[in-house]
Amino acid sequence: MKHIIVRGLSLVGLLLPLAGHAGEIIAHASVTLTVAEVREVFLGEKQLAGGTKLVPVDNAAAQAEFASKVLQVEVPKYTALWTKKSFREGLNAPAVKGSDAEVGAFVKATPGAVGYVTAAPPGARVIGKY
Repeated sequence: MKHIIVRGLSLVGLLLPLAGHAGEIIAHASVTLTVAEVREVFLGEKQLAGGTKLVPVDNAAAQAEFASKVLQVEVPKYTALWTKKSFREGLNAPAVKGSDAEVGAFVKATPGAVGYVTAAPPGARVIGKY
């Protein structure tokens, strides 16, 4: 019985972080993407959506959690991926902003922009949660 309780508590501890979301994915009004496509955008595999050039922007304050949950990589691997892409494919890594406010302002002002924040600023277009 003791093992069942301990295992049950361990399982609850693993599932609690999955119960809520940590952040929101926001996009410029010109962008229509699914959450699955967002992963492709941030990994440099998708550059256009309906004729609009996509402009991903990273959020330094939320990058580790976004990379882990959405991209399914750790930040050092993500950084290495973009280093390789810049040399091999001539792609530029996403710009890095320091806060939700900076990401929100950039996304709102930049056609094709896609970013992520811990809490969407007023007027932001949320396309998904993570």
